[in-house]
Amino acid sequence: MKHLLELEKGREAVDGRPSVGPVYRSAFAKDGFPPPVPGVDSCWDIFRLSAEKFPGRNMLGHRTVVDGKAGKYVWKTYKEVYDTVIKVGASIRSCGIEQGGRCGIYGANCSEWVISMEACNAHGIYCVPLYDTLGAGAVEFILCHAEVQIAFIEEKKIPEVLKTLHVSSKFLKTLVSFGKVTSDQREVVEKFGLAIFEWDEFLLLGHDKQFDLPTKKKDDVCTIMYTSGTTGDPKGVLISNKSIISLISGVDLFLLCVNEQLTEDDIYISYLPLAHIFDRVIEEMFIYRGASIGFWRGDVKLLVEDLGELKPTIFCAVPRVLERIFTGLQTKISTGGMLKQTLFNLSYKYKLHNMERGSKHEEAAKICDRFVFNKVKDGLGGKVRLILSGAAPLATHVEQFLRVVTCAHVLQGYGLTETCAGTFASLPNDLSMLGTVGPPVPNVDVRLESVPEMNYDALSEVPRGEICIRGDTLFAGYHKREDLTEEVMVDGWFHTGDIGEWQPNGSMKIIDRKKNIFKLSQGEYVAVENLENIYGLVPDIDSIWIYGNSFESTLVAIVNPNMQALEHWAQTNGISGDFASLCQNQKAKEYILGELAKIGKEKKLKGFEFIKAVHLDPVPFDIERDLLTPTYKKKRPQLQKYYKSVIDDLYKSLK
Repeated sequence: MKHLLELEKGREAVDGRPSVGPVYRSAFAKDGFPPPVPGVDSCWDIFRLSAEKFPGRNMLGHRTVVDGKAGKYVWKTYKEVYDTVIKVGASIRSCGIEQGGRCGIYGANCSEWVISMEACNAHGIYCVPLYDTLGAGAVEFILCHAEVQIAFIEEKKIPEVLKTLHVSSKFLKTLVSFGKVTSDQREVVEKFGLAIFEWDEFLLLGHDKQFDLPTKKKDDVCTIMYTSGTTGDPKGVLISNKSIISLISGVDLFLLCVNEQLTEDDIYISYLPLAHIFDRVIEEMFIYRGASIGFWRGDVKLLVEDLGELKPTIFCAVPRVLERIFTGLQTKISTGGMLKQTLFNLSYKYKLHNMERGSKHEEAAKICDRFVFNKVKDGLGGKVRLILSGAAPLATHVEQFLRVVTCAHVLQGYGLTETCAGTFASLPNDLSMLGTVGPPVPNVDVRLESVPEMNYDALSEVPRGEICIRGDTLFAGYHKREDLTEEVMVDGWFHTGDIGEWQPNGSMKIIDRKKNIFKLSQGEYVAVENLENIYGLVPDIDSIWIYGNSFESTLVAIVNPNMQALEHWAQTNGISGDFASLCQNQKAKEYILGELAKIGKEKKLKGFEFIKAVHLDPVPFDIERDLLTPTYKKKRPQLQKYYKSVIDDLYKSLK
């Protein structure tokens, strides 16, 4: 296939194991995987070498805010950041934390976050990002599971950590605030026998002490990154220095081959969470190239304003952000008057037509770019040349629209925490890749494995199957969960659980999920069977089918209410009608939604696991309509097809 090299032939099913397709590699790696960067054995080396090479270049920036008004970006140079990192590292070591120790970082992206991470890298200490979107109790679980000894915390997150001390103080001995600490907070911390410092106070802790930086190896773990488990507790993904270094060398070669290589003049806006692998490796990439990273102010409503001030050259996003930009542009176009609307639509069609015929985006309609689309480009700061979407699929119509109007390359990528984020990336100036995640990046091998129970055949004319990945970017296992590691790592291949379909041009299209798990548009996985078991505890319902997909951020459900329970509720509330009409009643829907929310709160479900809209069906799911198997298991594809119009209406009602 175009853009791919075939390394090994596929094989039929043997010894009860599924058949597998051929092994493929990016055509950019025709001479083999890119060699390791000389002198780089760890993430610390990435930063250290850039600080030596670019000492006076801007590294980390934030906006000053005076009397509530945001001003210009102010910057710390690579040399200034390096000097602070050395101080923080000495202070960490003076707390008795040695190589292999565990350091938590909890808070929004900021200079202190990156400095704390680099201090961990310097001393071979595992960086353990904490983030609360994993649900109630996740911070406590991670602190204890990773045995975190010291935690750096955003000022407003301190109360969350203090709630965990009755358990986490078994391991946690030192807290460091990025900002202030109140006297009440000090009192609570000291009651548990811990120490707490403000940032400036902590910097002085090791000022009179000298600590040699330990030798760090490529195979050493540098971070434990927790990701939402399909059921139960978060999983700690062990990421080694080698994983991140290999990813950087592969992405660097990819960008070189498509003439978009990063340089020290590039600028990145840091707003996607550093606690996720996507943003972490992008920022490592920028640091490797001596480029600049500017932080947003933490408010999505002010993101466009921050973009205008920072003027980044690279913009990474999740689909929800790009969809918000798309919707905003559509609104502006439709309210801009007939003349402007007509001019925009004609320009769009003309440029798209030329791009479809093979013109590069920057050459397809230069006059339209200058007089029509430049306004869109200015809205992103005016200098963005590359927009990368990851974490979930980007709707094809949104991707196409943005490729035309932003005057930038818009690429979709695919990866998991376990693959160190970068695994596939679509190519610039190739509209045939719309709706796909492109070919593999040039530092992994990929193959499909058949999934017979779902009728996916890796050896068919259109190869479909579970995406399996091999290469040095793979994780080192799940922390304290060898059983889970063995489930997904088989003969050196990581089984992603995602179903892919090879396209004729060598790109990959994600079409399904192997288990009954799906990802919402914000990148969160939902284990639907587990949720249905929880919501099934509501006594007023007989059955529930929950639906969500990668283009929506919320869950909806089809519910079979219990007839007696619903009629009793109606009688109590003075509502008349038979069972079928009650199921159409808006108040009845609100009542059932409220009961579902109660059990959700009781079971401490995560925010994205709450159902936002319901349809009440008086007719139970049955075998006759092919909605259930003979053993009464739900047939999900059939349910989705049967209730398609209902689902569409539920999502419309939410918007």
